[in-house]
Parts: sequence; structure tokens; C-alpha cells
Amino acid sequence: MPLVRSAFPAADHVFVDDHDTEGWINGTAVIGFNRLAETERAAALIAVAAPATRRMLVERCRSAGISFFGVTAIDLFIMDDVTWGEGCVFSPRVTLTSNIRIGAHFHCNLHSYVEHDCHIGDFVTFGPGVRCNGNVTIGDAAYIGSGAMIRQGITIGAGAVVGMGAVVVRDVPPGATVAGNPARLLAPSR
Repeated sequence: MPLVRSAFPAADHVFVDDHDTEGWINGTAVIGFNRLAETERAAALIAVAAPATRRMLVERCRSAGISFFGVTAIDLFIMDDVTWGEGCVFSPRVTLTSNIRIGAHFHCNLHSYVEHDCHIGDFVTFGPGVRCNGNVTIGDAAYIGSGAMIRQGITIGAGAVVGMGAVVVRDVPPGATVAGNPARLLAPSR
């Protein structure tokens, strides 16, 4: 919410609860989803870390005619030729170097970087401090845990999970879970 308030100071901001609960969190009103759906020109930023949940909420918002916006920290550092889709969040101290393609609804947390020539799919989440080196491809809805390091040239499949602090030196199959240094398979594809 602090990123949203600083990026859009004149707009009305609220948190939305799926269960139509209302109240306040950190000085910001909480309203129910149905109330948001009835609001003219409503736009949402889905700030949920779990890629599958984020995708489900995006589909629910689309069905209700709600559009999306993204937000970037004031100190986001971008070099050359970087593009991304709707609904992305770039937290403070993030660096994006050159020739990068990022899909929609990507979450890039504090102190992370994405190096040259990377392709990142839709609904991908980076925990804080992710180091994504050059020529990496990450499939849709992958989750990369805090402090993970991805070696140059790696492919991480759709829906894969990379554990916190993992050092990824081999490709990760779609839907698999890896962790450790070097990262090893903990759970095969689902």
C-alpha cells in the first residue's frame, strides 16, 4: 500500500477482502469485493504472493469488469529495452538490466535483480533478494523464494517453486520444487 499511495497520491485507496469484511488496516479502509465490483472505474492491484491465488483473483476481477494497474518503487533502476505487462509490482531497490521481457502480474520484491535477456512469464513471484542472472527463462506462475540465485542460462518451468536461498544451477521442470545449494529436486512435477 505505501507504494500505491506514493504512486497515486490523489486516488482513493482501499484493501479488498474476499469475504466482504469491512474495517481498517494501517489507516486504510477495507471493503468487500462486492462493494469494489459496484464501484465505477474500479482498478485493482493484486498483491498476493501465491501465483495460483493471484491468477484466480485476476480472473474474478476481470469477470466483474475491474481493470488493473501496476506500481513501481521510485528507485526502480531500469537499463535498456525492458517491457512488462499489466498489474506488475516492483518493490524498492530492484534492478532490471537490458533486453528483458516480463509478463503480467509479476511481483518483484525488495533488493531483487533481473539481468540481461531474461524472459519471465505471467504471475511469477520473486521473494526479496532474488538474483536472476542473464538469459534465464521462467515459466508462468513460478515462485522464486527469498535470496534464491539463478545461474545464467537456466530455464525454470511453469508452476515451479524455488526454495529460499536456493542456488539454481540446473533447469527446473514445470511444477517441480527445488531447494538447497546447489538446488536439488524436493518434489517432482505435480
